Amino acid sequence: MATRPDNARLDDFIARVTSGEQRAGARLMRLVDDRHPLAFELLQRLYPHTGRARVVGVTGNPGSGKSTLVDQLIRAYRERGKTVAVVAVDPSSPFSGGAILGDRIRMRDHATDDGVFIRSLATRGHLGGLSRSTNDVVTVLDAMGYDLVIVETVGVGQDEIEVVKIAETSVVVLIPGMGDDIQAIKAGILEIADIFCVNKADRDGVDRTVKDIRGLQLLAGHLAEGEWEVPIVRTIAPQRYGIDRLVETIDKHHEYLEAPDSERQQGRARAREAHVLRSLTRDRLVAAMERALAGTDGGPEALFDALVARTTDPYSEADRLVRSVVEVLRGEEEE
Repeated sequence: MATRPDNARLDDFIARVTSGEQRAGARLMRLVDDRHPLAFELLQRLYPHTGRARVVGVTGNPGSGKSTLVDQLIRAYRERGKTVAVVAVDPSSPFSGGAILGDRIRMRDHATDDGVFIRSLATRGHLGGLSRSTNDVVTVLDAMGYDLVIVETVGVGQDEIEVVKIAETSVVVLIPGMGDDIQAIKAGILEIADIFCVNKADRDGVDRTVKDIRGLQLLAGHLAEGEWEVPIVRTIAPQRYGIDRLVETIDKHHEYLEAPDSERQQGRARAREAHVLRSLTRDRLVAAMERALAGTDGGPEALFDALVARTTDPYSEADRLVRSVVEVLRGEEEE
């Protein structure tokens, strides 16, 4: 797709994606991840076919066994006849900037299953542990018809908070012995968790970890009537211990959101779309700003030197840049 194909070819390509063809879906995801100029238009065409998949976020600190847990969730949902897609957000490779495919290697048992699709993405230094492409990849997988899309994040420090913005249900994975770590990240955890999963529950200290979580919940105050009480599920992923209960709990949260006369699901969907819209708008504005900055007289370095020399000020230059951004965006529309 080096040059823009005609509309008939684009329509055919979208039809292949929405029919669930994995090759077409993978190609579109590559265009999205590479920020190909055609990706934006293809996603526009694809959007009306979305909104059906359940999106589950799985996040937690490195070493908590998230990938093994996700592997078991795939197996459990496949046994229930559901199709599953996974977006595994990996640390960026220091050499290529691409994703380190450890998660896909660990999930290789599903490689021959047509009902499973696994995509790894590099964070590329993006704040929140999610690559810029994650929202768009979820959109593609949704349009492809997968029943469940699992987003597994890097899960470093406060970055977990980002996952809740695209997930219907967020599972926070902890392990025994975290102690002070739980206290240190309590604010973020309490904000995003719909379910706490204490993995590696055969380790010493599991009761203390559960107690610490419950203590944080008590400190957060009582729930209003009808609100979701965040459960704690113990698992030992390699042994499949607790996996069925975790699946049941995820499903119960879905039922809670979709309860009759409830606007919870609509509220989650509205929040996700607001996040996507803001992210897309921010990305476009930042890109236009960089182009406008590059087009300043003498280049950006000359402008920065002028600011240092106090021959101009950042407030005036910011106003000037905003006007230039408008011109850049108008030029793009005319093209």
